[in-house]
Amino acid sequence: MALFSKDIQTMDDLYLHTLEDIYYAEQQIEKALPQMIDKASAGPLHDGFQSHLQETRGHIERLEEVFRLLGEEPKGATCPAIDGIIKESNQISKEISDSSVLDAALAAAGQAVEHYEITRYGTLIAWSLEMGHDGCADILQRSLTEEKAADEKLTQIAEQRLNKAA
Repeated sequence: MALFSKDIQTMDDLYLHTLEDIYYAEQQIEKALPQMIDKASAGPLHDGFQSHLQETRGHIERLEEVFRLLGEEPKGATCPAIDGIIKESNQISKEISDSSVLDAALAAAGQAVEHYEITRYGTLIAWSLEMGHDGCADILQRSLTEEKAADEKLTQIAEQRLNKAA
């Protein structure tokens, strides 16, 4: 189902599609993070990615809980945005030989991912509340809080260490 296709006719359709989008995105992030962990040479960046991998697994579980609350089977909808962010990160990291510069690039890529997730979770929370899915909003809020914290942690690591080293 493509965004704004004839398959999306109602707010319920759009809500479900966006939920499927972030579910797919979280699954792709779960696959990409181990590579980012392996490439990160700075200890705080490595540890931050490792910690976020565990959080990402929790986000997937929470999304599955939201699907169940809605009476839907968990499934993903291809998300070209997250695919593009991950593809760009992979391409850039192949081109960089200096480990300090690579760490800065990885942190930036991580933040691009976080910003995408923040927008999706924020939108879903607002829609959940408007549509009367308060329980879903509460579950999604936990993931949004973690995404914002991960973004802030990446900012601190980059500004205190990585950017200067690069």
